[in-house]
Amino acid sequence: MNAATGLSLAGVAAALAILWANFRPWWKGGRDPKALLPFGSGWLLGSLATVCAGGALGWGAAGIAGLLSKGGDTAVGSLVGTGAAALASRRMGALDPAGGVVVALVFFVVALVFKVSGKQDKRRIIGGIVTGAVLGFLPGIAAQLTFLPDTANYVGAWGASLGNGGSA
Repeated sequence: MNAATGLSLAGVAAALAILWANFRPWWKGGRDPKALLPFGSGWLLGSLATVCAGGALGWGAAGIAGLLSKGGDTAVGSLVGTGAAALASRRMGALDPAGGVVVALVFFVVALVFKVSGKQDKRRIIGGIVTGAVLGFLPGIAAQLTFLPDTANYVGAWGASLGNGGSA
């Protein structure tokens, strides 16, 4: 996350509220795993966007985290009169060029799913993107999600190897 964008406790609380608003209907309903796909696909994209340093997805993730933090700080400050509670942030890893192609493909697939989805599923996808982007910057969560960029890099390397006829 760049130095100009801060992550705050109120922003994380807002992201957790969005997460709960998407998870609760599933939990109260039939708990069909397919019902989690819209939110989950958005969350995957939002989380992966946090490692896209220097790209539009990384800029967007940092912007989402900053906007939610600023809005959360304003709401909490107006409600209870306290100031912002800043939090540390970190990225969960780095992408190599082949991993970047995989993340671009994830973006493309989520964009296509968004385009054909109904209004409710579009909201869930956006909620997933916002939640993944904010929570993906938290050091504790980023440390647990280091497998995401590693997996993207591995899949990208495999695809590149396949494209090169199996040679490295």
